[in-house]
Amino acid sequence: MLLEITQALKIIKRGVVHLIEEQDLIRKLEKAYQSKKPLRIKAGFDPTAPDLHLGHTVLLRKLRQFQDLGHEVYFLIGDFTGMIGDPTGRSETRPALTKEQVLKNAQTYKEQVFKILDPKKTKVVFNSQWFSQMTAEEVVKLCAKYTVARMLEREDFKKRFELGIPINIHELIYPLFQAYDSVALEADIELGGTDQLFNLLIGRDIQREYGQEAQVIITLPLLEGLDGVQKMSKSLGNYVGIMEPPFEMYGKIMSIPDSIMWKYYELLTEVSTEEIEDMKDKVSSGKLHPKEVKKRLARTLVAYFHSEKEALKAEEEFERVFSKKEAPTLVPEIEVSSGKLWIPGFLKEQGIVKSSSEARRLINQKALDLTTLNINNSSTEVLTQEEIFLNPGNYLLKIGKKKFLKLKVV
Repeated sequence: MLLEITQALKIIKRGVVHLIEEQDLIRKLEKAYQSKKPLRIKAGFDPTAPDLHLGHTVLLRKLRQFQDLGHEVYFLIGDFTGMIGDPTGRSETRPALTKEQVLKNAQTYKEQVFKILDPKKTKVVFNSQWFSQMTAEEVVKLCAKYTVARMLEREDFKKRFELGIPINIHELIYPLFQAYDSVALEADIELGGTDQLFNLLIGRDIQREYGQEAQVIITLPLLEGLDGVQKMSKSLGNYVGIMEPPFEMYGKIMSIPDSIMWKYYELLTEVSTEEIEDMKDKVSSGKLHPKEVKKRLARTLVAYFHSEKEALKAEEEFERVFSKKEAPTLVPEIEVSSGKLWIPGFLKEQGIVKSSSEARRLINQKALDLTTLNINNSSTEVLTQEEIFLNPGNYLLKIGKKKFLKLKVV
């Protein structure tokens, strides 16, 4: 059993930032092995955006490792807390989502998580199951178990309080609700990003208040996005969505700075720590080109979310487009009507940008390039900076450095 515990710890601790407390984890693992009763592993996701990206999968992969070790994962969708909005890292109150928005996003989450998690070992739960039934008296009792002074020790609350930026009461309650999720599920272990440490610690306190054994806390790093600086986020546009087409996913991964590709290897792949260190040494000594290391990373991730075959096709396409400067073939084709095309509206409709103002920024940065594919029967006329006239034919639209769309104008 000691060997099993040692092997499990090695897997669990890879990439982890905080483990509170390791001795508690060892004790829980020993008890689970002896009783043959799996541990309850919890991770909560507030469905504030419709799609999951590689940043989310850092946590999901760790959950999958626990499943492979024989434990039970509770994928908690915060359909109730999602309507409040997690104040973590916020300098102002987060806009509240409607119940309809939250449920729509939650459904998308459910469809995507099983690209990583084992559906047979996953329990998808919604925290509205207990919060929608909680009485006002029970909410008051929960709130009585924590003080405002301790809540204001939290860095983001502390800064807002000192700067005179309003903190709404529901934001103070949010960490308590997240903590109560652990009580409702009787969680043995809770996972979260490093930015969630404060909330997770409250979970330990509140479990004790309700007479439960405190959960073990495991935090994982926040994954930097394509810019290599800021946390991966759809709102920042520096993300890689797990449902993106293979060629687009491959191209985005190839665009990350060399400095963070090692972190991607550690947090997003099963490549051993020893092999990663070996690649690092070879790159440092000039025996291995960083581009080759990044190509392997891109292949590995595309294969994981799609297939080996799709990964190889994406790599061939990438080489053809960016090394040989040929026109891409593995890109989505959109059919549009001939005539005037308002570019900001079109880009927003295709989900390429979130707003017209974002599209205008791309236009001003000259980040859009429209190429005629068959010159004999297609042409365009620039009407304004934001509007063009398209004749019937086939076109290739390049957005930024790596994104392409084929336009079939009829």
